[in-house]
Parts: sequence; C-alpha cells; structure tokens
Amino acid sequence: MKKFIAFLIVFVAFLIPLSIEAKDPKSYKIGGVFAITGPASWLGEPERNTMMMVVDMINAKGGINGVPIEAVIEDTVGDETKTVNAVKKLINSDKVLAIIGPSRSGTTMAVIPIVERAQTSLISCAAAETIINPVKKWVFKTPQSDRDAVVRIYDYMVKHGITRVALISGTTGFGNAGRGQLKDIAPEFGIKIIADETYGPQDTDMTPQLTKIRGTNAQAIVNWSIVPAQAIVAKNMVQLGIDIPLFQSHGFGNIKYVEAAGKAAEGIIFPAGRLLAVDTVPASHPQKKVLVEYKTMYEKKFNDPVSTFGGHAWDAMWMVAEALKKAGADKEGIRASIETMKGFVGTGGVFNFSPTDHYGLTPDAFEMLTVKNGKFVVLQD
Repeated sequence: MKKFIAFLIVFVAFLIPLSIEAKDPKSYKIGGVFAITGPASWLGEPERNTMMMVVDMINAKGGINGVPIEAVIEDTVGDETKTVNAVKKLINSDKVLAIIGPSRSGTTMAVIPIVERAQTSLISCAAAETIINPVKKWVFKTPQSDRDAVVRIYDYMVKHGITRVALISGTTGFGNAGRGQLKDIAPEFGIKIIADETYGPQDTDMTPQLTKIRGTNAQAIVNWSIVPAQAIVAKNMVQLGIDIPLFQSHGFGNIKYVEAAGKAAEGIIFPAGRLLAVDTVPASHPQKKVLVEYKTMYEKKFNDPVSTFGGHAWDAMWMVAEALKKAGADKEGIRASIETMKGFVGTGGVFNFSPTDHYGLTPDAFEMLTVKNGKFVVLQD
C-alpha cells in the first residue's frame, strides 16, 4: 500500500508541471516555411521579414495574453522535398501550434496531407485556388485567388474588345493552376485561346514560344508565373517586336520584377491587391489604415519596397495572433477561430471565412494595375 501511495505521489508530481505548461506555456511557437533563398526568394524573403516584424510588434506589447510568440522559420528554397521536411520538423520536433506559408503553390500542395494528418493549421502564402478548393479542414490561404485574378483580367479585356488571347505560363504549381483557370474560364467571357505555350522555372529565354505566338492573330498575351521569367517574357517581346498588350498574373506584384524588365515593363497590366497602389486608396476605404501601417513599417525597417507577398504573411500572422487570443495553445481552437473569422481587414482584402470557405475574399479584393514610368499605378479604364 505504501509503495502504491508513493507511486501516486510521484505520478501526480510528474503530471503537475505538464498541466501547468499546457495551461501557461512559456511561449506560443508558430512555424514559418518560406522560399527565403532560391529562384522564388522574391516571395519568401519579404514573407520571412514580415512575419518576424509582426512577431516583434506583438512581443513588444507583452505578447498574446502575456505569452510571447516564438517564431520558428525554415527556408524551403522553393523546393517541395525541403518544404515537406521543414513542415515535418516544425510539427514533430518544434511542436508549433500553426504554420504560415509556404511561399509557392506547388510546395503548399505537397504539405497539405502532412498538416491534415497532424491537425495543425496551415495559412498558406500561395495563391492557387486548388489549395483551398475543395476545402481542407486545416488549410487556409491569404493571397487573392488565381480564379479571381483571371476574372478581373478577362473582364477588362472584354471591355476593351480583346477576344483572342495567347497564353504563356511557367510549369510551377502556380503556373499550372493559373493556366488551367485561364483556359477554363475563357468561354464564360467569349474569349478564344489561340496559343498555349509553357516554360520551365529555370528557363532564361522564351523567344521560341513567343515566336510561335507572334505568328498568330492574338490581340494580347497573358503570362502566368511567379519566377523571374516574368521579366524575361517582357524583354523577349520587345526584342521580337511583339506590340500587343502583356497581361501578367498577380504574381507580378513586386517592383523588383519591373526593375528587372526595365523599359520592357512599361504598360504591363495585372491584377493586384491595393497595397501596391496605397496612395490612391480613398481614406474612407476599410483597408486604408492597415495598408499604410504595413507599407510604412516595412519600408522603414528593411529599406526595401513593400510587396504583395510580404502582405500575405502580415495577414496570416495577425490572423494567428487573433486566434491565439481566443484559443491559446489549443490547436483545434486556433483552427476554429480562423475558420469563423469575419470582417478581418488585411492587406489582401477584408476576409470572411466559413466552414465552406477557407479563402474569404471576392474578386473585389483586386485592382487592375499597370506599370507607368517604372512604377505601379491604378489602371484607368
């Protein structure tokens, strides 16, 4: 009997620290998986920077309910295998409560089965609609949808009499998803796809594909990718004397792409969030305050132009912070809090999630922008 009582005392003594730790953790660990280096670093670097900036802001004010956030960030290099390994590490070794990222659509799709099995919320910074359609219980995303981007592009084309379109796209997850949407939605707008060319993420010359397009009667070209080839396509078009409008995806939302393309970027048209044209957003717009705050803080801290991609991480990190306020270290509580979040004002738009919608935005989250004198400006109809 004495041995049994002694065992109970030891057992209870062992459980008490565990229960205290569960109720009062030393920190809330949140994972980040971004393409900080590699060909997609123009996405991942501002995302990493932004996540750390938000974490520092929160911790400087005392954390969440007095508990600091601990960011555990991994560099995926934009590679699917590295992303899978990073997510497994964050879940199994670091014991994170939620994960922000990945940067790319393909790497996001690769880790969805892992987070679903581990019952850990993933707030992706990638845009492909396939990430959240069909709905996955533990997966959300903050970028505007590729389908909505296509709708905005085609709507603009129809208004300006463009009905014959040539496609050129990268063979990444984002490129493939966008290409599929461009082809699927075209009939709804009476648009005919008369050329459909692709290129690899490492390709540095799209002259062969564009030469084929030049031989058609296309009225415009749509390029869909996230890699530096966005600038190369524009340059190659100028070199070949192709003088028709070039439309890009919302993946063009980084001024560094404009700088890389130089004069060839002039006149490029693309859909994007209001962050890139914040000066033209009316003071009464619900996003105005958030857009100005993020742009001002980021550019001051990093001495680098703000991009839509960093904005995706800003939205995701603040969503997690709001969920932590309500749920604490409860994974299911965090997921449920995000899923029921309404009227969340972010850089990407005003989000309204639900059990049947883990995207939360509408096509109105986009503005049509163009490049004028090397800068992004709102396109005037």
